[in-house]
Amino acid sequence: MDVKTGFFYLFSVVLLFASFRVVTARNPVHAVLFLMLAFSQASGLWLLLQAEFLAMTLVLVYLGAVMVLFLFVVMMLDINLDTMRAGFWKHFPLAASLGALVALEMAAVLMSGFRISDAPKVALAVGQVGPEISNTKALGILLYTEYLMPIQIAAAILLVAMIAAIALTLRERKDSKAINASQQVHVRAVDRLVVVKMDAVKVGEAPKAPEAPAEAEAPKETK
Repeated sequence: MDVKTGFFYLFSVVLLFASFRVVTARNPVHAVLFLMLAFSQASGLWLLLQAEFLAMTLVLVYLGAVMVLFLFVVMMLDINLDTMRAGFWKHFPLAASLGALVALEMAAVLMSGFRISDAPKVALAVGQVGPEISNTKALGILLYTEYLMPIQIAAAILLVAMIAAIALTLRERKDSKAINASQQVHVRAVDRLVVVKMDAVKVGEAPKAPEAPAEAEAPKETK
C-alpha cells in the first residue's frame, strides 16, 4: 500500500466517524464542530483526486465561513436540550423510516453502477483537460453553462436559509438586546441628561452642609 492509498483510508475513516458523530452528538455545538471536521477530511479527499480548486473552496467557503456562521447561530439560539430530547423517541419512527429510505436509494444507485452519459461540451474528465485550459476555468465554464439553473436554485436556497437564521436570532426574547434605530434618532438630550449644580469641594475636605436661614429677632419691648 502506497502513501496515497494510506491517506485515502485515513481521510475516509475520519470522515465516516465525523459524519456519524454529527447525527449522534447530543450537543448542537459539538455536532457543528464534527461537521467542520468532516468537511476538512472531504477536502483532503479532493486533494487526492487532484481537484485543488474544489478542496480550497470547501475549506474557505464551507469550513471557513458557512460552518462558523452555523456555529455562532447555534450558540446564539440558546437551544433547550432537555426539550429537544423529550420528543426524541416520539419522532424516532419517522426519522428511522426516512433514514432507511435514503439508505435504500443510495444502495440502489451504488449497486446499479454509474452510467456515463454522452460527453458534455466541456471535457472535464481526468486527462482530457488540455494545458491551455486550467481545471478552475473548465469547472467554471461547465457550472455556468450546463449547470446554470442548479447553481441559481442552490443560491436561492442558501439565501432563504440565511434569512431564516437571521430571523431566528433576532426574534423577541427576554435575554435579547436589540436596538431600535428610530428611538435613537428621535432621542433628545433633555430627556436623558439632568444638570445638577454643586459647589466646588477640595480634595480631602468634607462638603459643607447648607446653612439654615437666620431667624428674625423679636423686637425688644420698651418701657
